[in-house]
Amino acid sequence: MSQSQVNQTVETIIETENLGKTVFSSDAELNILSAVDLRIKSAESLAIVGASGSGKSTLLSLLAGLDTPSTGSIHLKGHDITQMDEDGRAAIRNQFVGFVFQSFQLLSNLSALENVMLPLELANDNNAEYSATLLLERVGLGERLSHTPKQLSGGEQQRVALARAFVTRPAILFADEPTGNLDSKTGSHIIDLLFELNQEQQTTLVLVTHDKALANRCQRMITLEAGKVI
Repeated sequence: MSQSQVNQTVETIIETENLGKTVFSSDAELNILSAVDLRIKSAESLAIVGASGSGKSTLLSLLAGLDTPSTGSIHLKGHDITQMDEDGRAAIRNQFVGFVFQSFQLLSNLSALENVMLPLELANDNNAEYSATLLLERVGLGERLSHTPKQLSGGEQQRVALARAFVTRPAILFADEPTGNLDSKTGSHIIDLLFELNQEQQTTLVLVTHDKALANRCQRMITLEAGKVI
């Protein structure tokens, strides 16, 4: 292994320090997260687990730059995203990040192929259709390219979502309950596919899940309780 490969392997791709999130209402304040210190390495897979209301999805949103913290800092690929405005954070997400959500988040008026092509087209990739077709074939949907989401099963929709997330070859993939809307058999297939694609692309994977089987597939697991890492 070359020195550059070694450096890439041990690179810290996400780092937080004293990360906190507090929400204020008219008569109270709620500490959703408190003093979270994390270091996530390049190509690592990390599961975030905990009871409902423990702060898992909030932490994921902060790490991805979809939300802003009340305290602390987040460095993503060396960029302090807590010092950026929404446009700056969006640019970082477009460059480095992919997403898979529980609810698939596909555009209902677009075909499977068009949904997967979209992030490439936004990046002005001239090979969008070719790359999207290849990845949809890779996830077993080569015969379903022209189908819209309502013509696909839940498992097929999540496979389209996986293809869309991986098609830009992101440095980091965030997954929020990726099997939450699927039956156990379909969910198990999606888990296998997620980790196969992740291994092939050497993506850093950060996922929130209630699924112990999914969490145990990750290299590392952290548990949140009342907004703190335990």
